Amino acid sequence: MGGVAALSILPADMIQSSPMEATEYSVTTPQEPLPAHGQTGLPLLVEGCQQLGIPLTATAVAAFERYYQELVTWNQRLNLTTIVAYDEVQTKHFLDSLVSLPLLAEELGAPLPLPTLRLLDVGAGAGFPGIPLKLVTPALQLTLMDGTQKKIAFLEHLIRTLELSATKPVHGRAEELGRTTAHRAQYDVVTARAVAPLATLVEYVLPLVRLGGLAVLYKGPSAPEEFMEARRAIKVMGGETVRLAPVTVPFLAERRFILLVKKIAATPAQYPRGQGLARKRPLV
Repeated sequence: MGGVAALSILPADMIQSSPMEATEYSVTTPQEPLPAHGQTGLPLLVEGCQQLGIPLTATAVAAFERYYQELVTWNQRLNLTTIVAYDEVQTKHFLDSLVSLPLLAEELGAPLPLPTLRLLDVGAGAGFPGIPLKLVTPALQLTLMDGTQKKIAFLEHLIRTLELSATKPVHGRAEELGRTTAHRAQYDVVTARAVAPLATLVEYVLPLVRLGGLAVLYKGPSAPEEFMEARRAIKVMGGETVRLAPVTVPFLAERRFILLVKKIAATPAQYPRGQGLARKRPLV
């Protein structure tokens, strides 16, 4: 499949990289909206989806265009992202969010666009990867989880503006909501992108995945090293690694990896641990 290859894991001592940390957001003084960028049509997104084999309708392109406009406007007040250039949003946000779809479709044995699935995006922030996935897979039943109320306000606005059906934001932290009956083991697919080091991240997401469901975790160059450290946590949480694959995001040189973890056993009742213990004392 284009853009995807199997990965042979290197020993941890041969890999020199550092774990990705969660992005911090701050509130800035409101400013006037940015002037028009002078470009339309999202050509990099369109070409990139063709390279990835992802169907992209004219309706979806128009929605992505509006998404960009809303992101840039709200970013003046909420500092949602440091990436606002038209080309960079197409590659580093939109295509980077979509690059998991060919792997997910292959694992599910389903064509694109995917059928109805309950998908939860943990640490959704400005909506990545959840909303791009929804725009190209309209049948998804999407839940966007984030612990910051200002980001939830942006997501609520975006859902209304883009008229997204079967899409809802949830305010809360995964380590808390993962212990509630409303969310624990309720989702077919749980995604997370740039949220925490992998040994911590799997404790956040795997309790939320139903038996037989998948965690789809987006990681950067540190993924192989992080995977070596996270193997115990994956097993304890009831997971089994399906695939750790390097992926090529069109028009990006940076290394990206997608980790697919299948939920094969119930997560023990004591997980996820509260009070930040997953981050302070990861199961390595």
